[in-house]
Amino acid sequence: MNVIGSRPTGWWRDRQRAMRELVGALECFGEMTGDELTVVFDGRPFELEAPTRHVSVEFASRRGRDAADDDIARLVESDPDPASLIVATSDSDLAERARRGGAGVIGAGQFRRRLER
Repeated sequence: MNVIGSRPTGWWRDRQRAMRELVGALECFGEMTGDELTVVFDGRPFELEAPTRHVSVEFASRRGRDAADDDIARLVESDPDPASLIVATSDSDLAERARRGGAGVIGAGQFRRRLER
């Protein structure tokens, strides 16, 4: 949600549309770079229309504060090669957890600009 919220596009009026648009942008990015990407959303799961080749979509395993952050930190901790991961976030606590787990970190705004190139 940090990446979605990094630009005031009115995303808060239709969160599901904003999530779908982000997945679409991530898929295009993955097509261009060959990268595999994972996005973890807060909120209730919903069906995305088109399956993607490069993007794994997850929803937080619980509701409440830092739910998606906790799941992202767990993904980093459980990865056999966390140094190969980059977490896109503007949340300083999540960034620190990701770094402690061995992952790199990029700011949400900086990552958003990469997506838009």
